[in-house]
Amino acid sequence: MDSKLGDALKFGPRTQIVLWIALVAIGVCGRLWQPAYSVTPFAAIGLAAGSLFGISLAAAAVPIVALAISNLALPGYGSTVMALVVYGSLACPVLFGSLIRRQGWIALIGGCLASSLLFFTTTNFACWALTSMYSHTFSGLITCYVAALPFYRWMPVGDLVWSISLFGVLVSIGRMHQVLLSTQVIPVASGAPQTVDRLTEEQRGRQ
Repeated sequence: MDSKLGDALKFGPRTQIVLWIALVAIGVCGRLWQPAYSVTPFAAIGLAAGSLFGISLAAAAVPIVALAISNLALPGYGSTVMALVVYGSLACPVLFGSLIRRQGWIALIGGCLASSLLFFTTTNFACWALTSMYSHTFSGLITCYVAALPFYRWMPVGDLVWSISLFGVLVSIGRMHQVLLSTQVIPVASGAPQTVDRLTEEQRGRQ
């Protein structure tokens, strides 16, 4: 059974298209104007995309397209493999989407923290393996992770703030959308008996 959070994230096809574009735009703007290093909305838009569109190409395309667009104004990664690691790690939060729909806010917080940790471990492992900045030994790997900790400290905080804020907005939009749909149904339901009564009176007049 879907959670209340999942129930609030049900939209029609047209609204989903608008939300897809909005998530990409948030990703691009949030990455280009970071309030602190590594504080971006990418975990948030990935989790939201997975919750809205399921585990699909449409969902995975949200962080990938946002990353590709923002990369036009930022330095490259130095190698194709490193780029693939970054793209893959930022697309992985999409996989938590279905869990968030079922479990709600607790799963959202867990998905945020897992996304941050996944990005930290995979990208820094790739940095250690693909560059000569650190010796290719176990101690070199540990040194790489320790050196990256100052850049990681604000990432989980940023992911949590972005995700809770974004899902709060999406839930509000979803509830407003459901209210509007319910108010549109009421006139039709109440109008049906009136139409029947009017036809009945006309038939009696003819008789």
